[in-house]
Amino acid sequence: MKKTAIERVKLARDPGRPHFCDFVRLMCDDFEELHGDRLVSDDRALIGGFARIGGEKVLILGHNKGSTVEENMAANFGMANPDGYRKAMRLASLAEKFRVPVVTLVDTPGAYPGREAEERGQAEAIAKSLEFFARLRTPVVVVITGEGGSGGALAIAVGDRVLMLENAVYSVISPEGCAGILWRDGAKAPEAAEALKITAADLKKLGAIDEVVREPAGGAQKDHAATAAAVKEAVLASLRELAGVPADELLERRYAKFRAMGNFYS
Repeated sequence: MKKTAIERVKLARDPGRPHFCDFVRLMCDDFEELHGDRLVSDDRALIGGFARIGGEKVLILGHNKGSTVEENMAANFGMANPDGYRKAMRLASLAEKFRVPVVTLVDTPGAYPGREAEERGQAEAIAKSLEFFARLRTPVVVVITGEGGSGGALAIAVGDRVLMLENAVYSVISPEGCAGILWRDGAKAPEAAEALKITAADLKKLGAIDEVVREPAGGAQKDHAATAAAVKEAVLASLRELAGVPADELLERRYAKFRAMGNFYS
C-alpha cells in the first residue's frame, strides 16, 4: 500500500533510523573527524571529516542527530548553529584544495532558531554556505537521509547530484508549521504534508532531486546495514559520473541545475 506523505514524515523522524555516525561506520573506511570552525566552537550538530568510501577519498559532512537521549542533547537534535555551517565550509574548502569530492548527509528539522544562534549570524551563515557550495570547485554529492528541514538542510544540499532516501522528506517548512500558518490548526498537518510535495517521489517528479534511493521493507530503521549499502552504491555511482568533469563545467552544470528549479513552463 502506498504511504501517505504524513506517514513518510513519521518514518523520516523515526529515532531508529540510521543517523550520520551510523552511515559513517557502515559506509566509510579510515574516517578522520575534523573539528571546529576556528572562530567560536565545534558544533556537534554538524560534523565531518575525510574518509574513504569504496576506496574513493571523500570529505563527508552531515547533520548529527544522535541515537540516544544524551547524544540528542549533545548534538542539539541535529539543529546546527552558525558555527556548524562555518565548520562545514572550512572543511569543504580543504576538500577543494586537495581535489577531493564532498559527500553531504542531510538530516535536520532545521537550523537552530535560538537567540544565541541569531546573535552569531545564523541567517548570514546559511546564506554564505549556499553561495559557497554553489561555487565549490569539486564534485558535491548530497544525500537526504531523514528530515530535510528548510534552510538548515539546504545550506549543505547544493550539489551536483542530490539523492534522497525513499522515506526521507525535504521541505521549506514542517507540515505542522504549515498547518499552523494556513489553517491555525496543527491537526491539519496531514493535509499540509500532501500539499507541500515533500516526499522523495514528488520531489523527483518536480526535478528538485536526481534519484530516489530505495529503503528496506518497513523503512531504513529496520535494517541499517542494507540502507547504508544502498546509499553507498548510489554515492559511488554519482562520484563515478562526476569524476573527470572539469571544474568550470561542473560549476556551470550546478548553476543551471538549481537555476532551473521552479520553472514549470519550459
